[in-house]
Amino acid sequence: MATPTATSTPTPKPKPQALMELEDRSDDVRELEARLHQLDWLAAEWVDGYYGTTTREGVNGFQARRGMPRLGYVDAATWDRLVAMTRTPTRAELYPPKPTPAPNASALDSRCTTGRAICVDKSTRTLRWVVDGSVRLSMDVRFGCPSSPTREGAFTVRAKVLDGYSNFYDTRMPFSLFFSGHQAVHYSDDFAARGYNGCSHGCVNVRSWDTLSQLFNEARVGDKVIVYWS
Repeated sequence: MATPTATSTPTPKPKPQALMELEDRSDDVRELEARLHQLDWLAAEWVDGYYGTTTREGVNGFQARRGMPRLGYVDAATWDRLVAMTRTPTRAELYPPKPTPAPNASALDSRCTTGRAICVDKSTRTLRWVVDGSVRLSMDVRFGCPSSPTREGAFTVRAKVLDGYSNFYDTRMPFSLFFSGHQAVHYSDDFAARGYNGCSHGCVNVRSWDTLSQLFNEARVGDKVIVYWS
């Protein structure tokens, strides 16, 4: 009786090395985004040097259209193809202008003028704690990167976590007031250290420990959270 011969399992082909991938922040990422914008795979507002989910979608689209594997990250083949199809970005393309605030940027949204409301104005980059139309506290805030924007609309405080911590981003989130999914108002060490040179992953960052501590103590689950452009 013949002895069956063993069949060898083919060795999987290793994935290409990533040159740029999710969560990277660099000038190279900014150039990548500007080149994707030239080919209409990314809007100018997302050219920010941060490789977020929107940038990943643009890379996926470019790869798929060119018959390349949808890696979601940039390998050498993707970069070479993109460079061959685009020109060197100008400074204006690398640093597109930001939206200008509205003339009435200091106005409270009408939804903030009754009851208890955490009123977050994206135009003035301020958070105001308003009770029955009276502003009790005001503080500077910072929002999500264009690739991970802070949601706008009417929400409520759904949870309060005094010593919050993000395992995903490995960073602490003191005085967290959650209002939409994993997005929360919270203190940010990075905002306190770098100011508006950075951005969040969608949360509303606060850099004043004492003022936010007071808001945390006063706010209740169920209070309104209004995020808007004035």
